[in-house]
Amino acid sequence: MNETTPPPPLPDRLSIDPRSPHHVAAVFEHDVGIRLNDNERKDVEEYCISEGWIKVPAGKTLDRKGHPLLIKLKGKVEAFYR
Repeated sequence: MNETTPPPPLPDRLSIDPRSPHHVAAVFEHDVGIRLNDNERKDVEEYCISEGWIKVPAGKTLDRKGHPLLIKLKGKVEAFYR
């Protein structure tokens, strides 16, 4: 009696920040993976498949509110469930 619900479809744009309008909590109940140019990244904070970019932290640098500074990397983005 193992009832598992199928994961929701991955959105075109997703953010791990709960304050963002692109945050979907139901997606994070499952393990999500991101590939940029066929290389899997584990440090992705936000992505957009249609525009072809991801945002990752810029080292240990923080903004004045204590959140990591993000840089945008462009390329072919793929999102998948592990």
